[in-house]
Amino acid sequence: MARAKRGFKRRRRGKKLYDRAEGFVMRRKSTFRRMAEAVDRALSYEYRDRRAKKRNFRALWITRISAASVMNSMSYSQFINSLKKSSVQLDRKVLADIAVHDPAGFAAICDEVRA
Repeated sequence: MARAKRGFKRRRRGKKLYDRAEGFVMRRKSTFRRMAEAVDRALSYEYRDRRAKKRNFRALWITRISAASVMNSMSYSQFINSLKKSSVQLDRKVLADIAVHDPAGFAAICDEVRA
């Protein structure tokens, strides 16, 4: 029986890493050990930053809502508190979009929750 020297398996494993390292520069795309380290690091950054993106967008929405509510003579905390009390079911993403694209509509929401 013929002796198997990991030809196919090794090639498949390497090809997977080479495909992921596309766009890397210098030895990070050509040397297997450097490439494997760079791909591992890139995957961990990718995982971490998918979660950071959610935090960043929430902070952006809060900033936009705060600016719009101050223009309507309410602080952000007062606005959110009055939203909860009047049981308005709008999340921060939608409120931020309304605040940016429809200031009159946001003013109407502020008047609604203020009363």
